[in-house]
Amino acid sequence: MGTLQTLDPLAAQTALAALAAEPKSQEVTDWAARIGWVVGLLLFVALVYWLMREGWKWRGLLQSGLPELPAVPAGTAEAELTMTGRYHGSTTSGQWLDRIVAHGLGTRSRAELALTANGITVVRPGARDFLIPTTALRGARLDKGIAGKVLTEGGLLVVTWQHGDILIDSGFRSDRSAEHRAWTERISTLCGDTGVAAQHDQEGAR
Repeated sequence: MGTLQTLDPLAAQTALAALAAEPKSQEVTDWAARIGWVVGLLLFVALVYWLMREGWKWRGLLQSGLPELPAVPAGTAEAELTMTGRYHGSTTSGQWLDRIVAHGLGTRSRAELALTANGITVVRPGARDFLIPTTALRGARLDKGIAGKVLTEGGLLVVTWQHGDILIDSGFRSDRSAEHRAWTERISTLCGDTGVAAQHDQEGAR
């Protein structure tokens, strides 16, 4: 009792500070709240995916009147030009965000192109092959974007062709981009207008 009464006030403050500095027990993790947050995030991602899928299906339904794509002819025809690269999608001509998804045209994939007397054969591993007939060709240009895909300036070969009542732009990217120029020039020649390629290149640059 006497010891407590004679305790130096400074020593008492030091003792209290030492007690306050002692390690506290680790806070308990609120697992229920964390799990609920993760489940909510997963449900949100699933909802966004479902909405995208339904939108894709709805767009395909709206485009159900598009005729079936011409099939690639059986046998092998002599190819004037060939290209290996990627197919990036098709849109209504002049509207690079109006994606066409009917008949597999909305599926991006690897592609092998060949320009023959029949037209442009598009062979796609894991996706539907199709033919762009020579009589359907309307022009070609170098561009940088199509169907939500943006590349470097001139990094995309866009072929314009008539299918039914719709004018379509289909975008391709060669593994060797230097090949694009030869394709635009040759397609434009087949269309009867050698100035189409240069004209569209200028429009794409703008």
